[in-house]
Amino acid sequence: MTLDTNLSSKINSSVLNGIDQLAAEFANAEPFRYTVIDNFLSDEFCQQLINEFPEFDEKLALNEDGFVGAKAVREKIRGIGPAFRQLDELTKSAPFRDLVGQITAIADLQHDPHYFGGGTHENRQGQGLDPHVDFNYHPITRQHRRLNLIVYLNPEWDTEWGGALQLHKDPYLPPSKDEIKVVSPLANRCVIFETTENSWHGFKRIELPEDKRHLSRKSFALYYYTENRPAAETAPEHSTIYVQEHLPEWYEPGMTLDADELQRIKIAVASRNQHLKRLYRNIMDLNQQIHDLHYRLETELNPEPLTDMSASDLESQSEAENAAHIRRLSVQLQQTQMRVKELETSTSWRITAPMRALKKTFSRR
Repeated sequence: MTLDTNLSSKINSSVLNGIDQLAAEFANAEPFRYTVIDNFLSDEFCQQLINEFPEFDEKLALNEDGFVGAKAVREKIRGIGPAFRQLDELTKSAPFRDLVGQITAIADLQHDPHYFGGGTHENRQGQGLDPHVDFNYHPITRQHRRLNLIVYLNPEWDTEWGGALQLHKDPYLPPSKDEIKVVSPLANRCVIFETTENSWHGFKRIELPEDKRHLSRKSFALYYYTENRPAAETAPEHSTIYVQEHLPEWYEPGMTLDADELQRIKIAVASRNQHLKRLYRNIMDLNQQIHDLHYRLETELNPEPLTDMSASDLESQSEAENAAHIRRLSVQLQQTQMRVKELETSTSWRITAPMRALKKTFSRR
């Protein structure tokens, strides 16, 4: 396969010559379809991206609760520098999308010009990412999310520091029963994996040695979409769904907690509390939307006299128009009710059961 001359210099020739092997690896991978490609970009281009990687910006590090966290995401990559502009041109080009399509057997892949949730990602000391499946529809284009493509930009990294990508078969299971593949986030390593209802992924909390605290986990992430997807893979729309970390399996009655283990429990409890607050806040917002839709439906079905409208104005509103409007409101109401049900049955109560039991145990002492 050949790329545009200006772009082919950015991709390592071994990638172009190994498409069949990469496609086989992707198709046969477990726990879900993915492939890892080392030396993905040319050495020179990769180094340019590393050199241009933006400084950590606290304004881009606000977490889902509105606080400054240890993760910064920059979606507007074209403003970073020349190398990132070239990366944008590369990843949105038809030849590159065809290359990814050949590896993954997914045709007509569409680049996301908004880089929604993508772009440069920087994770600092103490940051982790709970196992999760990603949102499944683009919030603007409404296209189906199909693939994640990540290029890591860390010349130095040890999996013992945390931060290594973990691909899970089922994170609801205890770690000893879950099937987990681990990928170290080393520079110029590209990971491409499918986005489905079972593509669980995340990484352990970053714990750097004292003499390595100046490092951070850097990457570039891009998500590809399609207009349609197989019916068997299609699910109701949802946001990102998280499964939070299990307590260590070696915890047992009567054990003594040292300072590190106590801190682990405190972090886990605080994380779950934030997660539950966020879920319940979302449910309250959705219930308010249901209330508002009910009110609008009742108003449409039982309108009050409109004394400021003339007879001719009232006659111009046909029964068909009113009926169509009411049907649209009914659909919105059903969709909102489904979303509430999804939140109420997702990751809140069943995931926190072990933690609530642990808190109850300690409260008795």
